[in-house]
Amino acid sequence: MLCVVAPGQGAQSPGMLKPWLDLPGATEALTSWSAASKIDLIQHGTKSDAETIRDTAIAQALLVANALLTIRNLYPEKRDLLRQVHLVAGHSVGELAAAAISGVVSDIVAMELVGVRGRAMAVAAAVTPTSMTAVLGGEQNKVIEHLTKLDLVAANVNGAGQIIAAGSLESLARLADNPPDKTKLRPLSVAGAFHTKYMQSAVEALRGAAAYLAAKDPEITLLSNRDGAIVDTGTDALVRIVNQVSNPVRWDLCQKSMQRLGVTGILELAPGGTLTNIAKREFEDISTFAIKTPEDIAAAKEFILTHQRRAA
Repeated sequence: MLCVVAPGQGAQSPGMLKPWLDLPGATEALTSWSAASKIDLIQHGTKSDAETIRDTAIAQALLVANALLTIRNLYPEKRDLLRQVHLVAGHSVGELAAAAISGVVSDIVAMELVGVRGRAMAVAAAVTPTSMTAVLGGEQNKVIEHLTKLDLVAANVNGAGQIIAAGSLESLARLADNPPDKTKLRPLSVAGAFHTKYMQSAVEALRGAAAYLAAKDPEITLLSNRDGAIVDTGTDALVRIVNQVSNPVRWDLCQKSMQRLGVTGILELAPGGTLTNIAKREFEDISTFAIKTPEDIAAAKEFILTHQRRAA
């Protein structure tokens, strides 16, 4: 049983889209998606430096575009996608790519929404000085309890001893001076405290953009960051994606659902590596494959064949 996953912010790197431009239709797709997102994906995906693409608005659009380029090259025919992929999930902004892959929205709509989401989150982040710190190791419940006492939020609970703390710079400084037992801290180079109350204005902006969209019910089983649950309707999928901007990402619960549902292989779309590394630390009995460049497509297809969805 195959699960396809799309990474979130932080996975971007300079030149990430450059090798994809050689594929048939890629330039045309990126040009169309640039217009939809109001982000020059070709410029930023091939020439912009690391500091430029750290901008939330740019990073999020690049990530969703790269994931969509990957899946459309893996599956030029929709019928093959529906036959071989059993589950799909995205981490944070990757949920928009997952929504498009599952058929909830079109690629164009996903790119329109990620443009709104990224710009609104960048604006929200500029209001109050905030940031995020990775907390590695420790016992999950005790780490979360410790963060709460410091007025911090466990903004990403990724499993495998990885929690991302988010909040004010003052609270993060207190965390640095007083880390939870048996943990290591790694400050993240991000613009703000994503998936916390500081993003509420971005929730409202994204809700406004999504209000009049006609979402379809998922054609592939879709998991939600909110609680790892299966999302049954397109309407619920959009509501969850909108609200997730200010709510913690529970990737640990998504992974538990994958295991419960019998996933045997996790395929991470480009720029892959982050989510498969988490899965490797979490699971001994689930195989993983990360797509980084178009050169990985052939091997990815071989991986897919070993985890094909069984015909109903």
